[in-house]
Amino acid sequence: MDQLFSSFQIKNLELKNRVVMPPMCQYSVTNEAGTPNDWHYTHYVSRAVGGTGLVIVEMTNVEPDGRISNNCLGLWSDQQIPAYKKIVDAVHEQGSKIAIQIAHAGRKAEDAKTPVAPSAIRFNEQYKEPRALSTDEVKEMVEKFRQSVRRAVEAGFDAIELHGAHGYLIHQFHSSYTNKRNDEYGQLTRFGSEVVKAAKSEMPEDMPLIMRISATEFVEEGYQLEGGIELAKAYKEAGVDMFHISAGGEGAIAPSRNPGGHAGYMVPFARAMREALEVPVIAVGRLEDAHLANAIVGNQDADLVAVGRGMLRDPYWTVHAAHELGQETEVPVQYERGFA
Repeated sequence: MDQLFSSFQIKNLELKNRVVMPPMCQYSVTNEAGTPNDWHYTHYVSRAVGGTGLVIVEMTNVEPDGRISNNCLGLWSDQQIPAYKKIVDAVHEQGSKIAIQIAHAGRKAEDAKTPVAPSAIRFNEQYKEPRALSTDEVKEMVEKFRQSVRRAVEAGFDAIELHGAHGYLIHQFHSSYTNKRNDEYGQLTRFGSEVVKAAKSEMPEDMPLIMRISATEFVEEGYQLEGGIELAKAYKEAGVDMFHISAGGEGAIAPSRNPGGHAGYMVPFARAMREALEVPVIAVGRLEDAHLANAIVGNQDADLVAVGRGMLRDPYWTVHAAHELGQETEVPVQYERGFA
């Protein structure tokens, strides 16, 4: 029977357990180059030491003005590759696998002089009004995603995740709430599908492509779960192998759409997506209770469980969860006597 500490494989990605560290922005870049520094190295490698099956590096952007802030990571230059490879190699030394989330913030790029978006609609009054990308610029953006994926593959990452959730650029294109275009990219899933195909063109055939997607939007006019499933079906057809199921992020939460913040509040979205798409999914949403995380896998709500806030508090969450559940997991030899 599957449980949190059973192995998992999709294509050539073999995980020793079902625990995922989801991408969480650190806002800790201290150089203009957008490259990882000692903080990022320690942050990611420590979670591998702590037993995490799959570490996903935070939102990493395809151009400087695509970042949420100037303190965010980027992968727009070949010169950035070695800093990522250093992290990848160290995570592998600890027996974990590592992916990277490739993205563009679009209208939510806070430090860009003029953000870009599908349409010139600002996120809210505190954000700058974006400029609508021209058709040619959208095509150029697809190429920027492709080049960033190429660099990630060269750095040695085990999987690629595209950020199609939380109101960032791919999400902005596939939402009728933010996409009011009259050209070919007014077709809601066209941009995201082209990015998926571009990413796959740079990836080894046996490397899985993950997409993080908002299963539903929280604004009153936004799409609901049925709409999210249809979007995901289009991306699956384009080449996505696994979905990372989140929700919202496109605007202020309407009272009628508020899901609450209780433990496991987004798990029903993951289960619905898993059943409809017949592909593996990652569940998120306050899943730091070890027994809850184990039940999600055991009940087949999701294939993998992402633990975000819990891992910010405890780099060794995975080892501690195994101890609490009475399940076996690898512990660094240096720490074994602490679990004897």
